[in-house]
Amino acid sequence: MSEVNPWSVIQFIAEKRIEEAQAQGAFDNLPGRGKPLELEDDSHVPEELRMAWKILRNAGCLPPELEERRELNRLVDLLDNCQDEQERVRQMQKLRFMITRARMRFPRSLQLEEDDPYYDRLLDRLGPKRTTK
Repeated sequence: MSEVNPWSVIQFIAEKRIEEAQAQGAFDNLPGRGKPLELEDDSHVPEELRMAWKILRNAGCLPPELEERRELNRLVDLLDNCQDEQERVRQMQKLRFMITRARMRFPRSLQLEEDDPYYDRLLDRLGPKRTTK
């Protein structure tokens, strides 16, 4: 007599219930239907830490260095919209201070170096405002 694999029985029951739900239209009005999935890129997180990373992120907790980077990005966005030149200079000084402080506190790179894909964008934002004619 052959032994029945309990996992195959569970899989069979699950598939039958999914088919029944589909036939009843249970999945017809789900949010995001017909749109591509928004898959998260967690390739920068070591594989053994991905589950913990996802749980913390979903709970709204970020590691201090990422929180610092978020604040730096917020400041860069503020600079981009700043019209007052004196305020712009003050914010640029604050940004330089925050980058220096972050480099001292976190030995890992914040990727604000020349090889960073956002480096040129950051320089454009920090440079003099261009006036359109």
